[in-house]
Amino acid sequence: MTSHLPAAPAIARRDIETAAARILPHIRRTPILDLPAASLGASCAVALKLEQMQVSGSFKARGAFNALLQSGAREVIAASGGNHGAAVAHAAGALGLRAEIYVPAIAAASKVARIREAGATVVQGGATYAEAFAASEARRAETGAASVHAYDQPEVLAGQGTVAREFEADSPGLTHVLVAVGGGGLIGGMAAWFAGGPVRLVAVEPEGCPTFHEARRAGAPVDAPVGGLAADSLGARRVGGLMFGLAREAVEASVLVTDDAIREAQRRLWSAARVVAEPGGATALAALLSGAWTPPPGARVGVLVCGGNCDPGSVAG
Repeated sequence: MTSHLPAAPAIARRDIETAAARILPHIRRTPILDLPAASLGASCAVALKLEQMQVSGSFKARGAFNALLQSGAREVIAASGGNHGAAVAHAAGALGLRAEIYVPAIAAASKVARIREAGATVVQGGATYAEAFAASEARRAETGAASVHAYDQPEVLAGQGTVAREFEADSPGLTHVLVAVGGGGLIGGMAAWFAGGPVRLVAVEPEGCPTFHEARRAGAPVDAPVGGLAADSLGARRVGGLMFGLAREAVEASVLVTDDAIREAQRRLWSAARVVAEPGGATALAALLSGAWTPPPGARVGVLVCGGNCDPGSVAG
């Protein structure tokens, strides 16, 4: 995986504008749900961006379509803990391409099933995302197929950045947006959009997967532990170098949350709004509800619900 820091930003707002136009026919403009503080038991009102309603069940479809629409390939190979694989499989199917997805052993069975349902070939690629990625790269070298990285590729970052473009347009006046971080493609793309503006980003990670938290402390991407409730979607071994070069300026705070806080955020999303979020999708909200991050006075807070690929019974039951 890429670990160096680029000399210049990997992408800029103009790349995100271009990506938004390119992927427009293929994705959904997901809604904003404004909730008062009392409904969630939060310390402030919250604007939820419901990306769990995106095609393939997460924001990942944005980057997958943006990359594949520029690839010119007939076959694509990717490695994924689930959501990226589902997104690449969905995008490949929609564009008439063959897809081969390498999954780690930690991938949730429901997410692997979703990849297969989209028509992709699924290959077991090792115990962790890093091992699955290495296996996918070896296969790509053999076949010459296109590769779509889950988070460390400019086209993917630009696609994910379209989330921020929509959020800003549809919920004007935000001061802070809370975003879950795994490998960092989402927050990196959003950082490129918000760079130099009034919106500040708060990076939220599970205690068991502190990749950006450790990178921020070290001043560069470093290996971090992978484990816990949300490891199947947020369990990258380290954040991408491209992402880190973008996010280190725009991210105001990096906070960690417990698995119990994530479960509670899932429950409250369901009870207050009938929103089904996977653990990774509820991680950002967990920071606000648990007090891991406290909004400053007068803050207008947005929270990204980034995915919903889970068994609804695990949330509503």
